[in-house]
Amino acid sequence: MTMEDLLADSQVGAMQVGDVVEGSVIAAEKHEVWLDLGPRGTGLVVGREIEHSQDINPGDTISASVIDPEDERGYAILSLKKVAKEKGWESLEERYAAGEIFGVMAFDANKGGLLIEVDGIRGFLPVSQLSAENYPRVSGADKDEILHRLNGLVNKTLNVRVLDLNRRDNKLILSEKAAKREDTEGKVAKMKVADTVTGLVTGVVDFGIFVNVDGVEGLVHISEIAWDRVDNPSSYVKVGDKVQAKIISIDRDKLSLSMKQLTPDPWLRDAAAYSVSDQVEGKVTRITPFGAFVQVTPAIEALVHISELSDTHVEDPSTLVKLGETKKFRIIAIDAEAHKLSLSLKSPRKADEKTEK
Repeated sequence: MTMEDLLADSQVGAMQVGDVVEGSVIAAEKHEVWLDLGPRGTGLVVGREIEHSQDINPGDTISASVIDPEDERGYAILSLKKVAKEKGWESLEERYAAGEIFGVMAFDANKGGLLIEVDGIRGFLPVSQLSAENYPRVSGADKDEILHRLNGLVNKTLNVRVLDLNRRDNKLILSEKAAKREDTEGKVAKMKVADTVTGLVTGVVDFGIFVNVDGVEGLVHISEIAWDRVDNPSSYVKVGDKVQAKIISIDRDKLSLSMKQLTPDPWLRDAAAYSVSDQVEGKVTRITPFGAFVQVTPAIEALVHISELSDTHVEDPSTLVKLGETKKFRIIAIDAEAHKLSLSLKSPRKADEKTEK
């Protein structure tokens, strides 16, 4: 074999920037790794170009990419990071294609999610892709509190799937929610509307309470917390509380829950004692242009429409009823399904004549 043949051989030919070469480790120190490249001489990996995640020992055979084919001392300057990164992308592409679930640990967080490195590739796990138990449910979308909650997930192992990746754009998006999808769907499949479930409160917000039911996210809307009017959900529960609720609807992997429906409806209980035409005593609680509201029992607030305040035409309800005064009224309608009780101040004879007409 001539010298030209030797140089043409890919194993001993001249190195080019970007080439991937293989060598045997001569020495491995914290900031330097020396490689025997055979006929190609000696290679040196220094500083940031060392992939510290690799356990490198003398005698190991490893691959590196060429940064400089020959420095002033005659050594090839190499990088382990580039080869490791390429292998990392290949590994992630395989995991993506297979839908593999694997564990990761975030090294940092920002208000949008968690920063993660997998096989030497930097990735991102958005807040929206966290599981029900880790999603930071914060009242009023308090960004500082969201960041505080996310920082609590740093250095914790999370099982994820690759949601999206693009080697060319250096893009890697991970999802904890997707990793739990089959498990979540399996749990939801065993649940039915009207079931009573127990869950852990994961968030209290202005419009309701988020509850983790065995890994499935549920929401108790503010209107389903209690039979009484609820102004502030946080006065009923706090994060970490265990609560019981009734499933009132299921939407794919989410539950709509009700806490109040596990207790008797006080409106129906009180209304059962009345019939149309009964006389009741009530206190005027609100006056509006279309009538007045009257508290009949602690659970029942009834309406006296403006047309039922007097036998004659009424322009302003406040001329006939005063806020806070107690009067006797006659029940003219009961709608149990809508929770509505209608009252009248008109004389029975006039009201009946109007009905007949």
